[in-house]
Amino acid sequence: MKQYIVDAFTNKPFSGNPAAVCVMECWPDEVFLKKLAMENNLSETAFIVRESEGYHLRWFTPETEVELCGHATLASSFVILNYYEKESSEVRFNTLSGELIVRRKGDLYEMDFPTYELKDIPVSDEMEASFGVRPIKAVLGLDLVCVFENEDIIRTMKPDFQLLMKLEGRIQNVTAAGREVDCVSRSFAPKLGIAEDPVCGSAHCQIADYWARQLDKKEIDAYQASKRGGFLHCELLGNGRIAISGEASVVAVSEILAKM
Repeated sequence: MKQYIVDAFTNKPFSGNPAAVCVMECWPDEVFLKKLAMENNLSETAFIVRESEGYHLRWFTPETEVELCGHATLASSFVILNYYEKESSEVRFNTLSGELIVRRKGDLYEMDFPTYELKDIPVSDEMEASFGVRPIKAVLGLDLVCVFENEDIIRTMKPDFQLLMKLEGRIQNVTAAGREVDCVSRSFAPKLGIAEDPVCGSAHCQIADYWARQLDKKEIDAYQASKRGGFLHCELLGNGRIAISGEASVVAVSEILAKM
């Protein structure tokens, strides 16, 4: 089977968030999926099988299957629309998070994702110990989102990953208002076997939703301030959905020779 390495949320290789995308004719044993994801050792490996209508898409970290991954969905749509359905302008994926539609708009790939209900939770001493700085606000959806006073705190933060494991949420996100964009964030996912996700699309289902409400804006330009860095354009659609757009760049195309 073919495997593609694609950097998402960037227009140049070796930046943004890398994902492996595997296109298969049928589903192998799940043990194989987990072993290949572990072998790739990227934050996400996406597996795709063609169905009668659209494609079935699954995402695996080096340790577990996840219910939603933004950058690997963007990478998957890039592969399908550039290598398999070059004349198409959109692709539909059947996933654990329901049907996801990705549309090609020029150089951008626009993903239609669900948002999550966000509830205020108390800022705790455990949060301060984990991040090294006390948040000014905390909200919880699928992930934890902690808000800080300025983007410099976000960029220089050195969290304690063992302590992060004890906090609520699938992923622990930190964010602040940006100087040149609406918000700056970072995403830590030690519970998923990932110290820091370079650019996390699914986290912005919550981060962008939060800032849209705070800034009274429907469209949010976001920057993920990891070492690799990446830009996301987010638009609240008003129906419990959010459009998250970004560019992508292919790094490598290979063949998997191990038996499935």
